[in-house]
Parts: sequence; structure tokens; C-alpha cells
Amino acid sequence: MKVLIVFAHPEQRSLNGSLRDVATRELEAQGHEVRVTDLYAQGWKSEVDRADFPSLLADARLAPAAASKQAFEAGTLTPDVKREIEKLLWADVLILQFPLWWFSMPAILKGWVDRVFAYGFAYGVGEHSDKRWGDRYGEGTLAGKRAMLIVTAGGWQEHYSARGINGPIEDLLFPINHGILYYPGYDVLPPFVVYKADKLGEAGFEAIAERLRERMRTLATASPIPYRRQNGGDYLIPSMQLRAGLEPPEASGFALHLERAEARVSHGEPGAVQSPTDISAATA
Repeated sequence: MKVLIVFAHPEQRSLNGSLRDVATRELEAQGHEVRVTDLYAQGWKSEVDRADFPSLLADARLAPAAASKQAFEAGTLTPDVKREIEKLLWADVLILQFPLWWFSMPAILKGWVDRVFAYGFAYGVGEHSDKRWGDRYGEGTLAGKRAMLIVTAGGWQEHYSARGINGPIEDLLFPINHGILYYPGYDVLPPFVVYKADKLGEAGFEAIAERLRERMRTLATASPIPYRRQNGGDYLIPSMQLRAGLEPPEASGFALHLERAEARVSHGEPGAVQSPTDISAATA
């Protein structure tokens, strides 16, 4: 397989840097081809502005979505964005790796998404009618490919549990997993999350590294998070409301968009997914 890792951490000697190296070495040992986009190292421009659309007339009003669509169709996106789009088309698997900062991804990674997921490429694709609402949420340009997150968090696992003060980690990551990755068609694998990242000792790191190696060995076979397909019949079009009665009685919030409630239940098996999240063994 061909794997693209988009890495967002300013320090090469960080835990994230070490985990990136573990993942890369394991993937290459398995015979996969790996490319890394290191956003901080390459000085990625994160903001969307007029410089992204060189063909836009100087006196024209900047409407980012419309400008993105025009530039993508005309082939006038900036060279850095074009290179990243080419990598996404090349890769069978996309891995976004980042520390959880203020309950989300670092701004530089969000800026990568804002600029690279262009109109006509990652969104605004397919017909809009009374039967379909575009090719998205399970369909789209990147359908047939896989994606996952590698995330580090400073807080305890309990802080990110169903009753934890920070909210469930699967809910915090839902806008990324569902809204950024599933939207353009990726099959989204459960994320690999490391807790207490700032308190991790050598023994703890070795346990996490081995767990990550195992995840890299199962990239092609692991079951994705069972999100509902937008055009699969579960949603009313054009209101995009889930049809009544499809969810189990106890489901609410983001869980409504999972096809199988049992995906959120631990079976107590080694390596089992407790929710749509792979929990680091070192902090379980």
C-alpha cells in the first residue's frame, strides 16, 4: 500500500515525532511505501487568502469556496496545494497525526485541510437532486481509500470517557473523522489515541510503540468506524435528517450516525475497539 502521513508537531524530538518514526519504520518493514508531509518543517501556509488564487482579479471580491472551485477546475491552485492533492490521489491510506490542542487539531493542520480539500476535489462533487445530495459521507473523490488519526492528549483516559469532564474522545474527534475524512469518501479507521502524553516514561512508550506497530500491521484489514452512508437510504433528502426508528433507543448525538450501536461496546478481547477509538494499552 501507499501511505501518506500528514504530521503536525513543531518539535521533531517530541512524542509525536517518535510515534511517527515508529509508524513509518513498521510500514516500510511491511513493504508499504510511505510519504510524510511535515507541516511545520516545510513552513506550511495555513491561512486561506487571496494568495491562494493567483488568477483572481485584483478588484474581485474573494469568495473562498467559489474561488477554490474556479482555481481547481482551471488548474491554477498554488503549487504547494497541487502537490498535496497529488499525494492524496496517490495514497491508499491517509494518516493525520497531531497533538490534541484545545480539543482539536493544531491550526497548521486545519489550514492544510482548508487549502488542500478544494471545491470540486474534496467537496462540491456529484449531482444534487431529490435522490442524492452530492457524493459525500461515504462517497466522493477519495472513496475506496482508508484514513485514520494518530492523536496524543495530555489528559487522562478517564477525562475523555463517556462521563469524563472533557467529553468522550470519539465525540471530540467526530468533526475530524466524520466531517473531514468520511465526508470526501474515506473509510475511517478507529483512531490511535495516547493519553497522559506529557507523563509518559520509557516503559510506557515501549508499550504504546508496540500497540502502534500492530495498528500499522492491520491498516488494510481493520474494520472502519461504521458511519452511515448519506445516500444509502438512511437519510431523508434534501433535509438530511436520519429516518426515524433506525437508531437504538439509547442512541443520541453523534452515535445516531453509526450503523451498529455495538461498535461502541467493548467485548473484552485483546485489541478490541471499545468505542470508535483504539485506546493505548499503557494508559488503560
